[in-house]
Amino acid sequence: MDIRKEKVLVTGADGFIGSHLTEALLAEGYQVRALCQYNSFNNWGWLEGVEHPDLEIVTGDVRDPNFCRHITRGCDTVYHLAALIAIPYSYVAPDSYVDTNIKGTLNMCQAAKECGVKRIVVTSTSEVYGTAQYVPIDEKHPRQPQSPYSATKIGADAIAMSFYNAFELPVVIARPFNTYGPRQSARAIIPTIITQIADGAREIKVGDLSPTRDFNFVKDTAAGFIALGRAKGIEGRDINIATGTEVSMKETLETIARIMGEKVEYVVDPARLRPSGSEVFRLCGDNTLITSLTDWRPRYDLEAGLRETVGWFTKKENLAKYKSGIYNV
Repeated sequence: MDIRKEKVLVTGADGFIGSHLTEALLAEGYQVRALCQYNSFNNWGWLEGVEHPDLEIVTGDVRDPNFCRHITRGCDTVYHLAALIAIPYSYVAPDSYVDTNIKGTLNMCQAAKECGVKRIVVTSTSEVYGTAQYVPIDEKHPRQPQSPYSATKIGADAIAMSFYNAFELPVVIARPFNTYGPRQSARAIIPTIITQIADGAREIKVGDLSPTRDFNFVKDTAAGFIALGRAKGIEGRDINIATGTEVSMKETLETIARIMGEKVEYVVDPARLRPSGSEVFRLCGDNTLITSLTDWRPRYDLEAGLRETVGWFTKKENLAKYKSGIYNV
């Protein structure tokens, strides 16, 4: 099939992963309808300044079911990424996470069903697994809601899968492990380290540096989404996007400092610590399923991904978009 005839919808296209996915889809010849969250400033987030003849930008909110039907009409594939994702903010505003993550996913599944889409790829997160009971973490690992955020993503996954079971909606659940790269919020560990060093700090404020993570470079994550949007016969499955490697936060900080050529020390900022029962101490994903079902393979190791990320953040015009001295939950 000529993919130029394929029209896809990306919700959350103004965000970190969504904007990279949108650009990757355009580069491969898809027609993309990109949903950016409505705001009175008419700001398109990370799609500001992106122009392409096959890009249609719409603004709105997945919490409105009528709007969801409106934007889904005429689309072959839906990539549903719109969500509230900041774990610390979920401690203080959990109701908003239920509305956006669970109800928003319900609205998109209903819209996809009514509009007859060929595939809806629903975005999950490795946070649904909680601290690893075993590694590498495969898709059968128990779900552990260790934060209101992860609880709502578990709920959203269940809603999506119920539409597959009850209505044969062609659902695939994509479960990326920790994604990093250009444009990520400075709330996350890698951007907060880079921006503090780039702004001249030599005492870097961090949270707990003992947990390990399976870091995916954002271009690999976007490629994983596209692979799951294309692969045949994978409906009704939840599939990890992971590298199968893990690294501690402390090792990550030291690698970034080495790449940036700076000697730094770190200080623990209590505001950046999760409640003890909420911290996920170990994540390392099993990518056997995605590599057996698709041709996807991670192309970036951590060193290469961090170098590209540092290069982007340390450009003056990009660094100016961040407030390294403020921890925004």
